Amino acid sequence: MNMKKTIRGFTLVETMIAVTILTFAVAGPLFTASRALVAAEIARDQLTASYLAQEGVEYVRAMRDTEYLAAYQTGGATVSETAWSSFLSGSSAGSITQCRTSTCTLDPSRNMESALVPCSGETCSPLYLTNGIYTTQSEISGAELTSFTRTIQAVDVSTGGDVRDVRIVSRVSWSFHETPYIVTVTSHLTPWQ
Repeated sequence: MNMKKTIRGFTLVETMIAVTILTFAVAGPLFTASRALVAAEIARDQLTASYLAQEGVEYVRAMRDTEYLAAYQTGGATVSETAWSSFLSGSSAGSITQCRTSTCTLDPSRNMESALVPCSGETCSPLYLTNGIYTTQSEISGAELTSFTRTIQAVDVSTGGDVRDVRIVSRVSWSFHETPYIVTVTSHLTPWQ
């Protein structure tokens, strides 16, 4: 009997197929992990933007309430009407006059007189993060530019020529990987009584 020893090994084709299968087995989970990280970053930004937009609405509501308290301390028979008129078109710190005709930006870290500032043209100030507070003030030491921009707009809702309702629109926009995003929070404010 003549026995030939056969040495069997992997051919080049078998090796290439094994490497391809291994590559797909590793690349799939890596791609999924990278997409999950991007989704988590977008969700983080959306949550931050929604809080910033809600803060804008709440700040304007506090301005209305401050006007009511000031009118209440003064007294009189028309406290609510006086406060509402001052809130809409007064010259006090609690007025939204400038935001009824143009878009404003909000910086609650400033005093109430300069917290709402009309945007210059079509450009509104971006937000900076300093000591955990979002501000439009870039000159603060340690202020870090964010991708967020917040705008506030007051839209009159009139009935019979009398403004009895104002729609406050607070928008926060940002860009992530060159894709624009926006969160809008809307609320209606009316006179106290």
